[in-house]
Amino acid sequence: MNITVDQRPHSKVAVISSEDVVISSVNDALDLMADIRYNHECDKVLLRKEQLTEDFFELKTKLAGDILQKYINYQLKIAIVGDFSGYNSKSLNDFIYECNHGSNVFFKGTEAEALDALHGA
Repeated sequence: MNITVDQRPHSKVAVISSEDVVISSVNDALDLMADIRYNHECDKVLLRKEQLTEDFFELKTKLAGDILQKYINYQLKIAIVGDFSGYNSKSLNDFIYECNHGSNVFFKGTEAEALDALHGA
């Protein structure tokens, strides 16, 4: 895993690069959060959909809710980049829609859209 920082005036986003799954549990998410905060001094993170376990996108596992609640509680904004059209779950689509209308969690199609959302949040 590699972490780079995308910086704009008054905003820094940690961009995660990895071919592997980075978050497969709440503890993985907390470890990543600590790394981003303390080693990179960021309070915003961009991940690709493939860097999250598929269980994240099965809302009945409650993994997405548990992870995202931790990030919100610790005031870390997150954007997840990818194509979410392959998921046929109405509840997941509703969840993504609601997140995109907030200011803490974003699901975006491109890295540029995700960076704009995070830097603007």
